[in-house]
Amino acid sequence: CTGRHNMFNGVAAIAACQHAGVDARAAIAYLAQFKNVKRRMEVKGVVNDITVYDDFAHHPTAIATTIQGLRGRVKDKRIIAVLEPRSNTMKMGIHAETLPKSLQQADTVYLYQPDNLGWDLSAVASAIGPQAIVFNDFDALLQATVDKAEQGDHILIMSNGGFGGIHDQVVSGLKQRYA
Repeated sequence: CTGRHNMFNGVAAIAACQHAGVDARAAIAYLAQFKNVKRRMEVKGVVNDITVYDDFAHHPTAIATTIQGLRGRVKDKRIIAVLEPRSNTMKMGIHAETLPKSLQQADTVYLYQPDNLGWDLSAVASAIGPQAIVFNDFDALLQATVDKAEQGDHILIMSNGGFGGIHDQVVSGLKQRYA
């Protein structure tokens, strides 16, 4: 479910506080004031009932958990997953075999193949199936994302970097499309 990582981290924090001598009730009260951090399923904009999210995805386990959480929240609405494999382990291809499974719950998967990626994403796309497309061109990826989106969709943009400002550009593109 959405927030599963936060839940596990919160329980661990309460246990650590209790171990350090802090009353569990006090730890819970402080935890209740927690504000989510940026780049963790952060809503960047909603246009025509299309929600654009930014998530700091850097390995397949986090990607799968994020998509699973979003799927639990949006049920049968479409999820368009847009991934920039930017972390060092992603760039080296360490997760090439586990990446396809992590993206399976998305309805559409757009993979960005930057020039500095040390391996080819086409095998990942093939393993996912026809709903996955590899883009070598950022502008083509951006345009496809905006063009694909329909009312009620959820666009999940995942990268551990700025991804060329794609989040705001998708929101802008959607605003222009639906103006």
